[in-house]
Amino acid sequence: MVRQWAVAAGLLVALSSACASPRNDGKRPAEVKINEVKGTMKADRQEMSVDGLLIRRYDLNKDGKADMVKLFKVVGTNELLVRKEFDLNFDGRPDVWRFFDDKGVVLKERVDYDFDGKVDSVNYFENNVVARKEVDLDFDEKPDMVRFYDKGKITKKEADTNHDGKVDYWEYYEDGKVDRIGVDRDGDGQVDDWQKASSES
Repeated sequence: MVRQWAVAAGLLVALSSACASPRNDGKRPAEVKINEVKGTMKADRQEMSVDGLLIRRYDLNKDGKADMVKLFKVVGTNELLVRKEFDLNFDGRPDVWRFFDDKGVVLKERVDYDFDGKVDSVNYFENNVVARKEVDLDFDEKPDMVRFYDKGKITKKEADTNHDGKVDYWEYYEDGKVDRIGVDRDGDGQVDDWQKASSES
């Protein structure tokens, strides 16, 4: 299992470079980056979906099942990357879904961390860097915690600790460390108590 996770993690790290910003030479960034990392990659299978998307399937560990799937929108002679799907634990179903704009820049990413078929986190990107993470802590397919980032560094965390659909816990960060914590105790959506984070925390 440890070896399997190591392989999966390596695949995700290598393939994550496909989120690079567009290049000036006119080549599609996702394809260029993958070629630089893995050499020329050819799809093991290619087909068209019912809604007209070109689907390419890649068996990266050669076990007979697709570990990565790319979906393209075909516009004239151009292929625009729409989505990528990764099967990290090689069980035949995707665990990570990445969505791209028409320039090949990643917009958001849905992740199933525990491989149960349900999305645990939705990550939103700005300029290829995570700007917001929505996390489902109680596995009800609704976000209970949201983390906000600026240039890759966390700035704020909001959480619904009693699962009533309203934020009742806040953390504010300075230089990546917790600065203060706010709690709503009466459910009115306003902070009732502020606590300054200690230097030890």
